[in-house]
Amino acid sequence: MATVTLTYQGDLRVECVHVESGATLVTDAPKDNNGQGRAFSPTDLCATSTATCATTIMAMYGNNHGLDLKGMKAEVTKVMAANPRRIARLEIAWTMPNLPYTENQKAALEHAVRTCPVFASLHPDMEKHVAFHWPA
Repeated sequence: MATVTLTYQGDLRVECVHVESGATLVTDAPKDNNGQGRAFSPTDLCATSTATCATTIMAMYGNNHGLDLKGMKAEVTKVMAANPRRIARLEIAWTMPNLPYTENQKAALEHAVRTCPVFASLHPDMEKHVAFHWPA
């Protein structure tokens, strides 16, 4: 059974349906690549997927270790390259909730980012920069 079905809508726009849940999203080609930029581009989704996967894996760690990470935030910056057109660099910075983290917890959360399935699936030539903003 398919995970996602896609329908091309024209004008470089694609509607996607998550088969199990029925949730939908639309992608649009970015303005710098002949599109109108009206929605996430496919490469935006790749960047978003990386950050959401890592955030989810950190939340799983938190759930298993008594850390409620609700309110954790991330900012994602995607840098494109040409020839071939690709994501050259992802920069993801997390702002962590105000909790009294131990050094072991901080290390485990940072490790969780680098072991999430999407992060592990990215091409090794892609630069991946991660940062954490811990409470003072």
